[in-house]
Amino acid sequence: MSGIIYRGFKEGLNTTWALGKVIFPITLIVTILQYTPVLPWIIDLVSPIMGLLGLSGEAAVPLVLGNTLNLYAGIAAIVSFDFTVKEVFIMAVMLSFSHNLIIESAVATRVGVKWWIIVGVRVGLALVSAFIINLVWNGGSELAKYGLISSEEATPTGWGEIAFQGIQTAFWAIVQLALIVIPIMIVMQILREKGYLAKLSNGFAPITKLLGMEKNTSMTLVAGLTIGLAFGAGLMIQAVKEDGVSRKDMTLALIFLVSCHAVVEDTLVFIPLGIPVWPLLVIRVVTATVLTMIIAFIWNRADERNRKEVSSEHSYNTL
Repeated sequence: MSGIIYRGFKEGLNTTWALGKVIFPITLIVTILQYTPVLPWIIDLVSPIMGLLGLSGEAAVPLVLGNTLNLYAGIAAIVSFDFTVKEVFIMAVMLSFSHNLIIESAVATRVGVKWWIIVGVRVGLALVSAFIINLVWNGGSELAKYGLISSEEATPTGWGEIAFQGIQTAFWAIVQLALIVIPIMIVMQILREKGYLAKLSNGFAPITKLLGMEKNTSMTLVAGLTIGLAFGAGLMIQAVKEDGVSRKDMTLALIFLVSCHAVVEDTLVFIPLGIPVWPLLVIRVVTATVLTMIIAFIWNRADERNRKEVSSEHSYNTL
């Protein structure tokens, strides 16, 4: 048993190191950028298109912060302004699809999926969902009443304090990553070597089959759904390496997860904003399921057509 724990611990350290090399510099850079003219420039750039999504110009602030920093930064920015319930709900849906975009997209590339696929799906879903909600929902014009949530935060003064805060934020991001990833990798090593992982995959097989994936993708989906993309990436990397998850299945899994990851946590954090969260949860799950099934269907049809063409070509050459 001690050997299994050691191997899991070692795998956890290796994964933390691999992801840390991506997360630390990006977290440091983005944290520093929020105190420079860069983020205000981006906010001014995107403000004009807010009206097309049913949002006021101020909505650009939480959307930009949520996408460049994290979900909590976006929520903190929301409570700094007076938005209507409809505006808050639209921003909640957008940020649930597209948040922490830089780090999570960079981490996703570690499992072999192109970054532009991840970014394109997330930003596309955020924009389309906002446009549709604004089009079909005529209510929510009253001002949102926020719960017990504070937007106040100590602002560092001077580049020394800003740099220190950036390093501190990046450091604690890696510590948090290690505290989550290492225990998970130890548990996964025990499950794998004791044979429990195969049973769990079999139990989850109907869902992965519905989504057009093989059953060995099940643990990737479970990890992403429960702990998110950034923390679940360690398990995804191991799944590719040890469970033989194909490039196609990993791509489909990530397309599903970029639409619907950390589904419980990322839904519950919006409760203090005073919006209905059940529709938010349903929108994410249904969108992720339908989108993945459509892409899997198209991909399978293309593979089948290619196989037929190769088979016909082979038969012709044989004749």
